[in-house]
Amino acid sequence: MSWGIELWDQYDTIASHTQKGIDFCERFTHFLKDRCAIELKYASELKKLVKNYQPKKKEEEEYQQYSWAVKFWEVLKELHDLAGQHEVIAENTQGQVIKDVQILIGEMKQQRRKDLQDGAKVQDTLKDSLAKLDKSRKNYEKAFKMAEKATDDYRKADADINLSRAEVEKTRNQMMIKNNQCDESKNEYAAQLQQTNQHQRDHYTQQMPAVFQQMQSMEENRINKIKSMVRQVADIERSVIPIINTCIDGMVKASDGISAEEDSKAVIDKFKSGFPIPEDIPFEDLSNASVIDTSNANGTPKNSLDSRKGTVSDKKRNKKDKKGGGGLFGIFSSSKSGRIRIIGLLGEESKEDFSDLPPNQQRKALNKKIEEFKKEIARETAEREGMLKMKDVYVNNPALGDPNALEKKIEENALKIDSLQAEMRKFQGYLANMDGKPSPAGQRRSSLSDDSISQSSTNMEMSQTSIPGQPQIVPNEPEVYTDEEFEEERAVELRKKEDKKAIDDEDGDHVGEFDHPEGDFDEEGYPVIGTCRALYPYEAGNEGSVAMGEGEEMFVLEQDQGDGWTRVRKHDNSEGFVPTSYIQCHFYDQDEV
Repeated sequence: MSWGIELWDQYDTIASHTQKGIDFCERFTHFLKDRCAIELKYASELKKLVKNYQPKKKEEEEYQQYSWAVKFWEVLKELHDLAGQHEVIAENTQGQVIKDVQILIGEMKQQRRKDLQDGAKVQDTLKDSLAKLDKSRKNYEKAFKMAEKATDDYRKADADINLSRAEVEKTRNQMMIKNNQCDESKNEYAAQLQQTNQHQRDHYTQQMPAVFQQMQSMEENRINKIKSMVRQVADIERSVIPIINTCIDGMVKASDGISAEEDSKAVIDKFKSGFPIPEDIPFEDLSNASVIDTSNANGTPKNSLDSRKGTVSDKKRNKKDKKGGGGLFGIFSSSKSGRIRIIGLLGEESKEDFSDLPPNQQRKALNKKIEEFKKEIARETAEREGMLKMKDVYVNNPALGDPNALEKKIEENALKIDSLQAEMRKFQGYLANMDGKPSPAGQRRSSLSDDSISQSSTNMEMSQTSIPGQPQIVPNEPEVYTDEEFEEERAVELRKKEDKKAIDDEDGDHVGEFDHPEGDFDEEGYPVIGTCRALYPYEAGNEGSVAMGEGEEMFVLEQDQGDGWTRVRKHDNSEGFVPTSYIQCHFYDQDEV
């Protein structure tokens, strides 16, 4: 179907229709912009929602062991990713579709303006031809009327006998002139009519159909572009649906990971104190109050607390006990004397071994502290291995650096590792002592029961005279060092190591560039204290050392004494030293701990 044929007389209508198409494109652009704004706002609101409900650092540390909290945070992460996909929709729509629509609108306006100009030229040509035709027709009508009048005048003059022959001849000549003029106007009119008809045929069959066809092509191109853009918008949204579905699947997976049983177990692990359930409260016979008071005078603590609480006459004494003036509750009081008594009972390190916590929580705190020391030791060990490798590189190629410059750093690293290991062994000792017997905090807490007080008083051997209402010191209390004592003992050990190293250097026992002992072997052989595995291959280049291959298993005979070498025994019974940084050791005493 062609607009030039079917709509030959609808030029103004077609011009108006094409303008409506351009207006629709502009409206479609506004629609896409509003859609992008909504998508961006939705994404922004989702991200704001996620940010508002993100766990604070305190909450994360408090609730990170519960599945309902952890999985909810995973849902927030998936929601954040889902919001990002809505931003992708807006960005792709702005960068692709809206840009194409704006280009289309510009092209259509330019094409429509050109087509309308061509149509106007064709219309003006036809109008000019019609105007000339109308003018020639009017000239012909005027000449025809004048010729008729001249003919009538001649007939009247010829019939009038009063006129002379000359006058009649003059009238006849005038008639002939007018008739000639009429014939000329008639011929001009006929020629112009023929020309105008030709112009009109060309106008409606060739020129205007060509203009209409251009406008029709422009309109069809606009419609096809709109069709493509609508599909493009849908494809942009479809492209993010798999990722959105993945986010939704992640939310579903997070919901499946919530376990009420595991959370209940986590609550038990977090808040379990480890204290025994209190025993039954004994019957108080007020008629035997004098007997109870006598037993208190003899120093027997049984039922003294309950009897004192149950009598009206001792209310003042209870108030005095609550203020820290004496009694068992003075241990837990917030008074200055209460704090002094705790320090006197548990020593300066009472807080370091977490003895103020319930047994179960104390064990968790100690294990956490030990894990922190292990991680720090592993980090320092890795740093030491790196420095030793760098030293080997400097030794092999002195142009890269001075190997002696690393000696001080390696020594400082070794001292730090020894300090960390000593600290870790101290906390391992706390844990071993705790597993061997209840912690002092546990003993104090269990002493709140009358029966436990009487039972503990019969089992404990006192090193001094017992005082009613005061905490008793257990003789086999685990030994706890203060910071000063521990640092002094560690300094003595380090001095011993340095003295031994100095003596070995003077005797020439350290040979080669690594200065390790040559022949300090015992005739009966060293006892096996652990096993090790080679992390890297090593070629024995010095006397007293042994070669090893990567992954080789060996027995440890002597630990590293701070010089970077460990004595090992291979499966072929050959013994010698290997670099400590080249092996991974496991000592049997760690299993005992």
